[in-house]
Amino acid sequence: MKYKDIRLRALEPEDLELLYNWENNLSYWVISNTVSPFSKYTLKRYVENSHKSIYETGQLRLMVDHIHDKVSIGTIDIFEFDAFHKRAGLGILIANEEYRRKGYATMALTCLVDYCFKTLQLHQLYCNILTNNCESIDLFKKTGFVETGVKKEWIKTSDGYLDEHMFQLINPK
Repeated sequence: MKYKDIRLRALEPEDLELLYNWENNLSYWVISNTVSPFSKYTLKRYVENSHKSIYETGQLRLMVDHIHDKVSIGTIDIFEFDAFHKRAGLGILIANEEYRRKGYATMALTCLVDYCFKTLQLHQLYCNILTNNCESIDLFKKTGFVETGVKKEWIKTSDGYLDEHMFQLINPK
């Protein structure tokens, strides 16, 4: 799937090292609600099984590639896929800092939203974002998501508790 300067693609075995580095980067753990490192073995198995349908696994991770620079800059995920209620959660990471704040996350999210509504025929999408992640809040608002709630003091960090904001996007059909 392509949109402007980015391409979303399936995981490949060659992505293992990048995924290992990103998943084990402590600065991302609070965002992804991770509390322990991932082994290469676990990630290798994940990549090997990534060919399975979203209907089997309830999730889909895609790599975000910059088309012109021919480099992977992050990942974008569909999780908690619910075929009956026609909804799913979304998450995105632009890991390479030099590609942040340049519109690539907006391109990737726009592309994935289109895929979710047109191909998967979902009714709604949602995401949960920590109160201190202003860039992500702005990204999802810019893409049409609406804040529908706040979970107070939801995530414990070394500095105290953070609120978590819930955003939804209903398929406009």
